[in-house]
Amino acid sequence: MSHPAPPRPTGVPTARRPELPPVHGAVICLAAPCLVISPEHGQLTGHGIEGVYRSGRRLLSRCVLRVGGRDPVAVQGRSLEADRAAFTATVRTGADPGPDPDIGVERVRHADGTERITLRSFAARPVHLPVEILLGTDLAELAALAAGLSGPELPAGVHAAGLRWSTGDAQAVTAAEPPPDDAVASAGMLRWQLALEPGEARVIELRTTPDRVTRAPVGRVANPLADARAEGDDPRAAAWFRTSVDDLGALLQRDPVAPGDSFAVAGVPWRLGLAPAESLWAARMALPLGTGLAAATLRVLARTQVQGTGPDAGKIPGPLRGAGPQLPPACTGTEATLAFPAVLAEARLWGLPEDELARLLPVAERCLAWLRGAQGPDGFLADPVPGPRRCETQAHAHRAAVLGAELLDGSGRPGAGEWRERAAALRESFRAAFWIDGPDGGRPASALHPDGRPLPRLTGAAVHLLDTGLLGGGGIAPGLLDRTRAEQLARLFGAPAMDCGWGLRSMALKEPGHNPYGHRSGAVRAYESAVAVSGLARAGFGKEAAGLLRGLLDAAEAFEYRLPEMFAAEQRTAGSFPVPHPAACRPAAVSAAAGIHVLTALAGIRPDAPAGTVALVPVPGAPLGEIRFSGLRVSGEPFAVRISRLGLGMVEEAADALQLGG
Repeated sequence: MSHPAPPRPTGVPTARRPELPPVHGAVICLAAPCLVISPEHGQLTGHGIEGVYRSGRRLLSRCVLRVGGRDPVAVQGRSLEADRAAFTATVRTGADPGPDPDIGVERVRHADGTERITLRSFAARPVHLPVEILLGTDLAELAALAAGLSGPELPAGVHAAGLRWSTGDAQAVTAAEPPPDDAVASAGMLRWQLALEPGEARVIELRTTPDRVTRAPVGRVANPLADARAEGDDPRAAAWFRTSVDDLGALLQRDPVAPGDSFAVAGVPWRLGLAPAESLWAARMALPLGTGLAAATLRVLARTQVQGTGPDAGKIPGPLRGAGPQLPPACTGTEATLAFPAVLAEARLWGLPEDELARLLPVAERCLAWLRGAQGPDGFLADPVPGPRRCETQAHAHRAAVLGAELLDGSGRPGAGEWRERAAALRESFRAAFWIDGPDGGRPASALHPDGRPLPRLTGAAVHLLDTGLLGGGGIAPGLLDRTRAEQLARLFGAPAMDCGWGLRSMALKEPGHNPYGHRSGAVRAYESAVAVSGLARAGFGKEAAGLLRGLLDAAEAFEYRLPEMFAAEQRTAGSFPVPHPAACRPAAVSAAAGIHVLTALAGIRPDAPAGTVALVPVPGAPLGEIRFSGLRVSGEPFAVRISRLGLGMVEEAADALQLGG
């Protein structure tokens, strides 16, 4: 049965937001809270949001190199690791006849504000070169730049072996080694006279800091995930896994309230801070690499939980997030509150220490108490209140109820029976109200409006209906859909209307308002695609899971294994490529963690650390051939697993007390 498109809900903001500067072509170096955004040619010209940043402040916006009075000809810019990039250029001085360049220039730029410039002579005779570096900054905040509010460049002052800029509340210093022969503050210029013999190389190092005394950046977080590795028949899997681990590690930032705890910031460059839902989902997807990140993120969010006895008591606050043209913005705090008990329950199965569990369990109970009060008489949760009852919000609430019951049972706390009953009632009411029957088998509504009308859009948010979570004993939590409806949803996800060949569209191709660049209306969102792969695999739909997995891996390769949070989703054809979204964060926490989540889903690891068991349920058919994971952690100990070309799983390393289950 069909339904007319509902009117746009009231409360949807209509004010025009500032247009974000495009960043899809930028080369980004990140080691939170340090960040460098460079154009592909490597010259920082002061345009847009280019620059060296520390904790959201632009310390340097202009760094233009001139050699022999010329701008070097850029030939390549590339990322080396999450926190480093290299830019190669050449200069033709005319010392030798012919068209060949005779000076090579390599600039290696680090997220911490260090740049190492190497000039190498290929000339057949000695050359004498003036080298100039033009520097400048406005000391602007990244948030202001995103809103198009960059300020004028500040006057520079000579400081020791470099230049200094300052305002009332900030300053930056760029120092050079070796010291320049001349520093011209009025022009923001450092100058050297270099003599190079044939084949000789000279190095100039710049270090930009917010301090008068140049020093290494503070506040950095060592990557606790760095030991994890993947290797196998398809070398792209290893590259994607490695990049995902590095990027997620580079996104880690210390909590200023408790510096011993770190969390993954949402994404670069626009969301370089705590985003409760994204940070928690990223930690959940990284659980195969250990429970440390999940525990720290849960502790960070626990400190923000609303106390007292009001209607928001127990909720974790979070900002609104745009939901596309069909629905008003959703509250990320609602999503994080529902995720908290679920992530804690799964972290317990992966081996969260008992003292951490005891510390965080009361917070999870308060989250469940908030959910009890927030559910309407029909058991549904409106977001915002009053507002639409979204499909994915009901899935999050159901997962919180089921895994919350598991958590309470496993911890010897009362209340598990109530939450199992609530979950069963929600399943019944969801199937009656949200499922739209049709001759093709039907589909879930993306939302119910306050008056009960369904919004019959097929969107990527429906992946959460299959994301049921782990239960103790190696089991899988029941889903909101029965088996027949789950099979229909799997068919819909596997069809071209949703699977574009590079991943899952955020809205089906034929839906009104479809936009291949729309962040909720057609673009591929890496996180949703990853959840679809793992959810389909857990539910037993290996064919559909494998198809989405291969497409997402192909997309990762096209983006040099650093998947943006979203990208355009035109239908894949021979010779086509995925197209970047100009405003997408890259890297982003959930898209970095997606690579870890998708690839480890191949092994189907189902741990139950309290029971001392782990089961393997690999995706049938070994879609990527043989693959091996090492450096994973179950029960706090190293864990390695191999999946053969026949799809058989073998544990190669595990804690002594851990037994392989069925």
